[in-house]
Amino acid sequence: MKTDDLINMLASGPDVRAPALPVRRMALLASTGLLTSVLLMLMLLGVRPDLNELAMQPAFWFKMAFVVALTGAGGIAATRLSMPGARTSMLPLLIAAPLLSIWIAATIRLMQAAPAERHHLLWGDSWYYCTLLIALLSLPIFAAVLQIMRHLAPTRLRLAGAGAGFAAGGAASVIYSMHCPEISAPFLGIWYVLGVTVPAVLGALVGPRILRW
Repeated sequence: MKTDDLINMLASGPDVRAPALPVRRMALLASTGLLTSVLLMLMLLGVRPDLNELAMQPAFWFKMAFVVALTGAGGIAATRLSMPGARTSMLPLLIAAPLLSIWIAATIRLMQAAPAERHHLLWGDSWYYCTLLIALLSLPIFAAVLQIMRHLAPTRLRLAGAGAGFAAGGAASVIYSMHCPEISAPFLGIWYVLGVTVPAVLGALVGPRILRW
């Protein structure tokens, strides 16, 4: 190489292009994870036979808004934490918003309820398996999100893993809602939030190992 050519190359920088993201593969992974969770719910639990009647109640739509907001917040967090340099300063507020909303609604509902009703509002009829089922349904989505993140370049691996788990837990809570009989805000504020927290904690634990690059 001539000296002039070397000087020109160093001045212009190496001709290296960023590799194109495998968008099709990532979309396939996300779709597969979601579909697997839906099929798992249908096989193990099934859709509530009275879902149409339940959907006539405002509390049901408040519940759906809550779980969709959790999923959206988790998805944004996972996306931002997968990309170096992306702004993450608003993520704590974004994640806290649906949580604070459900806890405020739960507090108001408990204050308005008669003392004899409060136990059922908190515990419902399914507290002993609700959290476990949400966490179980989140696993296929969680695995898919982690695989997608491996195609990107997360740098804060523990936080990225937690974001992946939170997003997966939120999506699983939407899927589980098609079966779950509970619609009271106090119940959702405890057992649904725990169901989303379990995969988030799992993600924080395995993120540094799985997402290392």
